[in-house]
Amino acid sequence: MKFSLTALSTKDLAALCQRTMIISEEPAFTVVKDNPLLGALKTIYNSYDEVYSKKGFSGKGPLLVQGDDNRDKPFGALKSILLGHARATSSPYSKEARELYTTIEKYGLDLNEYKYAEETAQLKKLLEELERPENKTKLAHLLLTEVMTQIKTAQDDFEKLFNSIAGENAGLHLLDSASTMRKTLEVNLRSYLTLVTAMNTQPGWRELHAKIEEAVKAAMNSKPSGPKTDTTTETK
Repeated sequence: MKFSLTALSTKDLAALCQRTMIISEEPAFTVVKDNPLLGALKTIYNSYDEVYSKKGFSGKGPLLVQGDDNRDKPFGALKSILLGHARATSSPYSKEARELYTTIEKYGLDLNEYKYAEETAQLKKLLEELERPENKTKLAHLLLTEVMTQIKTAQDDFEKLFNSIAGENAGLHLLDSASTMRKTLEVNLRSYLTLVTAMNTQPGWRELHAKIEEAVKAAMNSKPSGPKTDTTTETK
């Protein structure tokens, strides 16, 4: 049986492993039932199948953009309203507006332009201060309680989404890379194919060898032609 596993594409390698396991698990081939090499191949294949086509990130970036926009818009409105009252000396709320505007200024008038993590941290501190009784009273006088509620809700939603996505991305990166796992898969598949070839003359193994050999030939014929290498394994 001739095979060059390193020459196979990721997809063809996975297909060959799957076909080899399906053949080996046919009721007629009891000689490999509970075989440790076949068991090892199944284990590594299951892990490989999970990651070889995985994405590197969660793909939920657009949700973050929308979530950030949901808090930036009411924050911008809050600043504009306060600034308008602060500048209008005739406004009965001018003093309260200036005080609230100064509070926002302390945490960053442009915090909506910060990076996600930094904005989240600063906005959280700002909201805590604006939640103080004296500031809540001022906001109520300016009819800004609803705007504050919008900001708080959007901030909470964004934090939950951000933490969820960060967790998903971390989980993806913790998975072994497909290239690393591929090497382990090749080793295990090569060991099993070598065993089947070596046992070819023994009762019960000949038919198994014949069927797996056909699967190997099909896999090798599907790979694109290219320069020969010294990685071909050949056993008789």
